[in-house]
Amino acid sequence: MTTRYEKLTAQNAAVILVDHQVGLMTGVRDISIAELKHNVVALAKSAKVLGVPVVVVTTARDSLWGPTIPELVDALPEVEILDRSTVNAYDDARVAAAVEATGRKKLIFAGISLEVCAAFPAMTAVARGLDAYVAVDACGTFSHAKRETGLLRMLRAGVTVSDYATLMVEILADNGRPEAGAVYGALDMPWATLVGQVSSALRR
Repeated sequence: MTTRYEKLTAQNAAVILVDHQVGLMTGVRDISIAELKHNVVALAKSAKVLGVPVVVVTTARDSLWGPTIPELVDALPEVEILDRSTVNAYDDARVAAAVEATGRKKLIFAGISLEVCAAFPAMTAVARGLDAYVAVDACGTFSHAKRETGLLRMLRAGVTVSDYATLMVEILADNGRPEAGAVYGALDMPWATLVGQVSSALRR
């Protein structure tokens, strides 16, 4: 299935981060914990710099899976984290209302686990006529089989899969924008900063 390409912008996109919780993080096996934490925090920080709204969600925070990882809480101190009991975040009325309140039609999801916490609400968004994206490297799951089958299922359902940095630089759109340096800083891409410094030095 092919669809017409429409750019992500700060005016049409929102980020939904689902279940990046301490307990779930301990079971992740398809990506290192350090890399996963780095990526989801970088996604959150860059979205914030770009003015993209962020919704953060947990499940069974006080009984099963524990709180959101502190690194993500620190990155988004102003964001209320919504806790729910439903497996699919979109089945919770408060979560659905928070997503709708952003007014955005292009939704970027990331979650633990990839094939459930990111995939289920992303596929639901597509079924509701919205455009859904999953930042795969800001997700984690409990085996490589789960990762592969989750990706296949999402692709079949019409979800666009990408990586967190590509989605954010698509929204940035122009490296000449005044906030470009802050975006790359939030993405935590030291090599990009270094290249920029070298280029500036050569222009002098």
